Amino acid sequence: MKKSVGKKQTKWVALIAIMLTLSVGLFSFNKDQRDFEIVKNLDIFYTLFRELNSYYVDETNPQDLIKTGIDNMLESLDPYTTYIPESDMDDFKFMTTGEYAGIGSLISQKDDYVIIAEPYEGFPAQEAGLKAGDRILEIDGNVMKGKKTADVSDKLKGPANTTFKLKVDRPGEKKPLTFDITRKKIQINPVPYYGMVNDRTGYISLNNFTQNCSHEVEKAFLDLRDNQGAKSIILDLRSNPGGLLDEAIKISNLFLPEGTEVVSTRGKVKQWDKTYKANRQPIDTVMPLAVLVSRGSASASEIVSGSLQDMDRAVIIGQRSFGKGLVQTTRNLSYNAKLKVTTAKYYIPSGRCIQALDYTHRNEDGSVGHVPDSLISEFQTKNGRTVYDGGGISPDIKVKAQKYSNVTFALVAQQIIFDYATQFAISHPTIEAPATFTITDDIYTEFKQFVQSQEDFKYESRSQEDLKDLINIAKREDYYDVAKDQFEELEKVLKLDINKDLDLFKDEIKELLAMEITKRYYYQKGAIKLSLKKDNELEEAKKLFQDANRYDGLLTGKLLSHAGDKRN
Repeated sequence: MKKSVGKKQTKWVALIAIMLTLSVGLFSFNKDQRDFEIVKNLDIFYTLFRELNSYYVDETNPQDLIKTGIDNMLESLDPYTTYIPESDMDDFKFMTTGEYAGIGSLISQKDDYVIIAEPYEGFPAQEAGLKAGDRILEIDGNVMKGKKTADVSDKLKGPANTTFKLKVDRPGEKKPLTFDITRKKIQINPVPYYGMVNDRTGYISLNNFTQNCSHEVEKAFLDLRDNQGAKSIILDLRSNPGGLLDEAIKISNLFLPEGTEVVSTRGKVKQWDKTYKANRQPIDTVMPLAVLVSRGSASASEIVSGSLQDMDRAVIIGQRSFGKGLVQTTRNLSYNAKLKVTTAKYYIPSGRCIQALDYTHRNEDGSVGHVPDSLISEFQTKNGRTVYDGGGISPDIKVKAQKYSNVTFALVAQQIIFDYATQFAISHPTIEAPATFTITDDIYTEFKQFVQSQEDFKYESRSQEDLKDLINIAKREDYYDVAKDQFEELEKVLKLDINKDLDLFKDEIKELLAMEITKRYYYQKGAIKLSLKKDNELEEAKKLFQDANRYDGLLTGKLLSHAGDKRN
């Protein structure tokens, strides 16, 4: 067998020297058992890798093997300790700053191509004339057929003020269209929309905690209060995944007195433990405030909602939040790589830890699942209200999350709603403003015909899925043949009727269809405006502000809230 030699072998010799130097350094520095185990296992890992690289039957990719080993090692710890190679640094910077250089558009995979899913208003994609549904054919002459979303994204990004040619295939156009697009620095506004939802209540949507998001929230609040007459405020943190700790502290400080504890961190390295307090004068400590949260509200969102709840400054409305209370610190590695490592846990003013008690009791989306009462402890807010730990922030007013049917999920996942919106925009140059636009019966009838014309559209109901599981179990246990006739009859009963389901779940489908169509004309801001017309959590907040006694009673503890209930 022919062995690998030459430059590759020279690299491994150099790596051996480095590893041995590290090993000797570690061992001489501290000879206790733990450090010996580290040295021993590093040596085992290196020798295994060396033998694998030399003798494995097929050619291996050292970078991929190491990356897989690192990822699996970190996965055994917690979901948030991650390795960031140099190639992923642009995405990492965007997560923390909201800034990158590109065209300003969401893209998604559709068959063999990547398409423009949503151009952002005011950025190069929209200004150049790109539309949702445009299929990307070429970038600077490079054919994009068969490329994945990440590959196309890398081509679209680049240094600011550089120009490239983009060729797309647009539905409704006979020939491909070519655009000259100049990349710009893209700074996504973390407050995509704010405005008045009635004559007394202002609304602020915050979708992430990137740099300077607290400034955007403050600017929106002052405009609503001082210029638009807001007497109460709703801060929407639903599905906000979090971000920078400093920004969470600053936003909490907008509503809490200077010197108030917002959050503390505790970890293995005790000198890193720290208590963070509000360090400036707030902009308002008395205006009625409601914070909307959902199962997708995590990390920094939970610090803000949790600190405001613990200090009895706001009423929390929605569903129990995600339960992500771990602090990540970024450590530099060789060759411009980084390690995002969990170093501590967050504790809000009452003493509660936001983090779910473990990583096993989770819902399918990763949020907090059921936690036994025996593992939950009581804590007290500033006014003496009882609240509980166990993971996440439990709302004072619980609103059941909207659930969608299987047919609705399928219409979204298989891009049927997206494709219809593309066709709709071709034949309708304009639509009404988001506040008044609705899906009429005529539009919905046309949509149903569009769905039924899609030969590839398939879905199963939950009942059918469960029946399949039951049949498989019955076959394994030799009961199926005994009850075959009954199973077949049940299959007939549960057989799907697409037309019937489109009518049965018409309201929820209309809602998502209206959102997708509205984005084609009024972009993200318009879609948010439209969504607020039918919003259960928002309505609950508006109703709360109309009852001052109820609002005060929830914050003083005179009225029982859901936060005082273990089972929520």
